[in-house]
Amino acid sequence: MNVFTCLDRAAARFGDRPGLFSGTEPVASFAEIRRRALGIAGGLRRRWPQGSRFALASENRPEYVELLFGIWAAGCAAVPVNAKLHPKEIRAVLEDAEVAALFASPKLARALAAEGGAPAAAIVISEADYAELLAAEPLACASVAPQDLAWLFYTSGTTGRSKGAMLSHRSLMAMTLSHLADLDDPDETTCLIHGAPMSHGSGLYILPYLSRGAAQVVPASSSFEPDEFLDLCDVHRGCAAFLAPTMVQRIRRAAEERGRSPRHLRSVVYGGGPMYVEELKKARAVFGEVFAQLYGQGEAPMTITGLSRREHAGASDAVLGSVGWARSGVEVRVAGPDGRTLPPGEVGEVVCRGDILMSGYWRNPEATAQTIHDGWLFTGDVGSMDETGCLTLRDRSKDVVISGGTNIYPREVEEALLTHPDVEEVCVVGAPDPEWGEVVVAFVVPRTGASLTHEALDAHCLARIARFKRPKSYRWVETLPKNSYGKVLKRDLRLRLG
Repeated sequence: MNVFTCLDRAAARFGDRPGLFSGTEPVASFAEIRRRALGIAGGLRRRWPQGSRFALASENRPEYVELLFGIWAAGCAAVPVNAKLHPKEIRAVLEDAEVAALFASPKLARALAAEGGAPAAAIVISEADYAELLAAEPLACASVAPQDLAWLFYTSGTTGRSKGAMLSHRSLMAMTLSHLADLDDPDETTCLIHGAPMSHGSGLYILPYLSRGAAQVVPASSSFEPDEFLDLCDVHRGCAAFLAPTMVQRIRRAAEERGRSPRHLRSVVYGGGPMYVEELKKARAVFGEVFAQLYGQGEAPMTITGLSRREHAGASDAVLGSVGWARSGVEVRVAGPDGRTLPPGEVGEVVCRGDILMSGYWRNPEATAQTIHDGWLFTGDVGSMDETGCLTLRDRSKDVVISGGTNIYPREVEEALLTHPDVEEVCVVGAPDPEWGEVVVAFVVPRTGASLTHEALDAHCLARIARFKRPKSYRWVETLPKNSYGKVLKRDLRLRLG
């Protein structure tokens, strides 16, 4: 089944209802979204064959919705790209995915052009080429196989090399059904506010909400502004959102400053990073029982375990500090080094399987073989289960730093810093932070006689990697602690953070 059917059915049932908003202004009805998406599909298929891949590099914009469904209607695959990436990083994704064309916002198009252009045909959203595409003769929705690629979700490994998790139509439909079964129950009187990036979780959640006739609301600022988010929850009804824990904290503080909760906030699904129990309690005191939690990965989009709103109510601190129970359609267990299931209470690697799983990594069979064994996804996350199947994450076997709900891979930052001529050695770790969850800290060994500054290394990083990945602080050290095999002891460095 082509996931375009989610829009097809919503348009048939709720065609004249506003389906898309920019802030408080209606942009298109469900029927109009469908018409525009089929026009995009017609324009794409006149130039490129079914199965082509199309990248989206943009801040949150209303056009994101019609582009996703237009690409799917054409029988092609979407490659959403994090708009915060450095232009060089965006180009690396485009090259790896071998995209047929790139849809870019004016801002991102200018940034890419300044760095030498994009290695694909570029269509600037809202400009002449885009308008011409919309005006194309509509194409009937293409027939696809359930296993056909729908979304190429780029996530980096600990080596820093970008990997594209191949999400099929079957995977996205499994995610959609699991969300509706476990975490939320939207209908045509509700809406989804896109506070988080539409290139990631918020964009994935278009499917379950739109399929039930819930309107899509894109903030006019195209970014996350707590006051704007709260204002939208006062205007629109039945508001839901997917937010990182740091975003929940920011809207909680903004609501406290106002002295009241927004009128129509109905549901917040949080995930993408650790939610501290004390912060969750504070947020529930302000907003009430609106919270649900998900634990997932790009390789199992948004769907491994979860805690519903009902399960939050009256839950113990142990449950609030967990990531909940296996989601509908997903098997989850904790495995030992031999891959066998461990008994309750023992700590091991979290593994899962089900229709939700990616098909593998794009043209990377080695990485796929390292991650999927006998149909089970080995997540790299370490946790334990209690007797009821409730999963608590204990640590991450990978050294990923999760800051503000965004994964930052230390090796990538280390490699950027090591290109500086005055850096002899470097090791990057995550430090706990009350606002961001974690922040990046770099322990740097300068070359003999060199004089390094925070400002110089910041400028060096900003020329090579995205702004959000750069270290928030630098610690100058004479040597890095190492074991007998020469491996840096990151645990020792974390102890120095105090």
